[in-house]
Amino acid sequence: MTRHYNFCAGPAALPTAVLERAQREMLDYQGRGLSVMEMSHRSSEYVAIAERAEADLRELLAVPDNYRVLFTQGGATQQFAAVPMNLLGRGGRANFIETGIWGNKAIKEARHLFGSTHIAASSAENGHVEAPQQADIALSDDAAYLHVTPNETIGGLALDFVPVARRGDGVEVPLVADLSSTILSEPLDVSRFGVIYAGAQKNIGPAGLVLVIVRDDLLDQAVSEMPSLFSYRQLAEAGSMINTPATYSWYLAGLVFDWLKRDVGGLEAMAEINDRKAAKLYEAIDRSDFYSNPIAVRNRSKMNVPFVLADSALDNAFLEEAEAAGLLNLKGHRSVGGMRASLYNAVPEAAVDALVAFMGDFEKRRG
Repeated sequence: MTRHYNFCAGPAALPTAVLERAQREMLDYQGRGLSVMEMSHRSSEYVAIAERAEADLRELLAVPDNYRVLFTQGGATQQFAAVPMNLLGRGGRANFIETGIWGNKAIKEARHLFGSTHIAASSAENGHVEAPQQADIALSDDAAYLHVTPNETIGGLALDFVPVARRGDGVEVPLVADLSSTILSEPLDVSRFGVIYAGAQKNIGPAGLVLVIVRDDLLDQAVSEMPSLFSYRQLAEAGSMINTPATYSWYLAGLVFDWLKRDVGGLEAMAEINDRKAAKLYEAIDRSDFYSNPIAVRNRSKMNVPFVLADSALDNAFLEEAEAAGLLNLKGHRSVGGMRASLYNAVPEAAVDALVAFMGDFEKRRG
């Protein structure tokens, strides 16, 4: 069996050690005589899996006791609706820092549901190549919360600071973050956020699961007509089991958390690896006239690295030869073109070394 290097933006690479452990436990989980996929989510065996996953996540992120951890469904896209429905029940407006396509999708969903939103800061005027700074943020007087996408997966634009969400009257409102493509890639101060959400299929596990971390005082801010599966309070009170959850995705997420703790050594160690990976690829791009990255240096994403060739007529050849070399899913998003290498936790440093070597060789032959 050959495992290639997978640079897909999502569903993304999973750690080989996690896949091997899941393979061993596929037919017979710890002598129970059945697969995790076949277990009742109410069984003592599965409840233990779920509780262990939450405990490991809390340890990795140092989640404070006054936050609830929810394992729900619908991906990050469902949270574009769930967030305003959970936080605008007492009035006010959703405020946003707009830095790219995914943030725009969140804005459109909130506007569709509640009619009015406020753009507190935006990088649209510069084409989303340089992110706003704290001084650029101007919340509306009726801001109920500030939503931010700290890392735009498609464009590769990342904020280099954690915003402070303070209105003109001095009131600090909750900061809400879509951390789908960066969560667990480095240490995080959860206490600076009111709500964190993340689709699983990048750094957490397989698609089908979404993680939500919500502060206790925000559980009573929902609209009255809230559907139960969208309700943070109901999910929290039911242990994320209002209905049958995405049991196997939840189990695999737990294996990833365990891998990060035991094999990697925690998030500080993971961050060091991720820093090296990104530095190697950006160095290869910057020292070449053949490749380029459009993002301001301070806002370059460590997880999603877009780049273009000087001659776009060579794009197809680059992708075909890369795939033949075992370097998969390097095609950029259809909205921006070019190339994109996603360097999530499970992408090994050796994969980046192989990509850099291929890029150098391709430039020599085709440049």
